[in-house]
Amino acid sequence: MASSLLPASSLALPVAGPASPLAAATPKPALTVCDCHIHINDPAYAYAPGADLHPPPATVATYRPLRQALGIARVVVVQPSSYGLDNRCTLDAVQRFDQEGVAARAVVVIDPDIDEAGLAALHQAGARGVRFNLLRPTPVAADALARVACRIAAWGWHVQLHAAADTIAAMAPSLPDLPVPLVIDHMGRLPAKGWDEHPAMTAIARLLAQGRTWIKLSGLELDGAENAPAYRPQAALARRLVDIAADRMVWGTNWPHPATACRGEPMPDDAALLDWMSAAVPDAALRRAILWDNPGRLYGFGPSLSEHKSTATMHVSS
Repeated sequence: MASSLLPASSLALPVAGPASPLAAATPKPALTVCDCHIHINDPAYAYAPGADLHPPPATVATYRPLRQALGIARVVVVQPSSYGLDNRCTLDAVQRFDQEGVAARAVVVIDPDIDEAGLAALHQAGARGVRFNLLRPTPVAADALARVACRIAAWGWHVQLHAAADTIAAMAPSLPDLPVPLVIDHMGRLPAKGWDEHPAMTAIARLLAQGRTWIKLSGLELDGAENAPAYRPQAALARRLVDIAADRMVWGTNWPHPATACRGEPMPDDAALLDWMSAAVPDAALRRAILWDNPGRLYGFGPSLSEHKSTATMHVSS
């Protein structure tokens, strides 16, 4: 199981269908994709005592072949639950990506009592959001969410929530009062079957309509491989979410799929997860916004795709 988090395995052993080696992955044009949800697990940093998830190594270097194959030019490194409050691995990854010429941001986990100097240091290191993962043992309880949101508001950050659909439905009445944007992980963990009838769908639709909530179109594999590789029920859910708020949708691979690996399940084909977007969002302009422009606004990356390409061309010409 230790090798199942490497990108070669991720592409060579898709959940369904024939083998799809990295060399055979559909070429993607460069400078078009922001992967808004990856984790880095570097053996140089010990997991937190009491962590219930101990995924095998997954480093910036092992992510590189996948990044290059899919044309990923920006990444968002999300603090894994395995590291608790120790953000060093995540922030080190941001620095390493920057050194490779890949724009990177971080979503961290913080103590509500962190001082302003600590927040300033995190911001300087690339942090732009704080994650609450309520599906794992967490060093920061759910009832601290509002307090943390108040602490980070002045920095222009957001709160990222990973929770069961039932939990999101229960929390929904208090979420509009947050003084920062809310980013909901993995399409709210809505079930593939019956998502349209789940109370969380109503709650999420209402939050989206209020204008400050974002959704990550990611985590397709988290409920198993039954719908892989097309993930048609999840595509229908994504289309519904896009219909409500296309300007607040972002996409991510969830590489290296730690929960899937630790359950000993086959790894999803990350190239297929990007191809899935074509079925989920057939409109090319909307797809470009989700893969590039929207993350640029949420994470403060800067120029739009056309401006980015223009700048890159200028650098090459000079």
